Amino acid sequence: MARVSIKRVYEDASESDGFRVLVDRLWPRGMSKERLHPDLWAKGLAPSNEARKEFAHKAENFQSFRARYLMELDQSDEASSLAAELLSHDVVTLLYAAKDPQVNHAVILRDWLLSQARAS
Repeated sequence: MARVSIKRVYEDASESDGFRVLVDRLWPRGMSKERLHPDLWAKGLAPSNEARKEFAHKAENFQSFRARYLMELDQSDEASSLAAELLSHDVVTLLYAAKDPQVNHAVILRDWLLSQARAS
């Protein structure tokens, strides 16, 4: 099974990151492609704009955001295809720009990807 981790885009890239995937819908401010060095920009795995705005990166909105985002992932053919592609790699690092390392969509996405790996 693939090892899936998460990392802020502002942290330095490392060899141990494996396949690096930007999972934000918008390109992170102040980041050049050379510095970020993603192997893939998977906009299709990002939450919808509506869900993102509703969440507003507030901890008190996280559980309702989690439910909505998981529903979006489960209902998306694009997300299923991207999940299969990502899980074909031994090591995957999901890159996100949010400030909070615990309350962000990459945490939810990592858990969803691992559940997809266990189900296959």
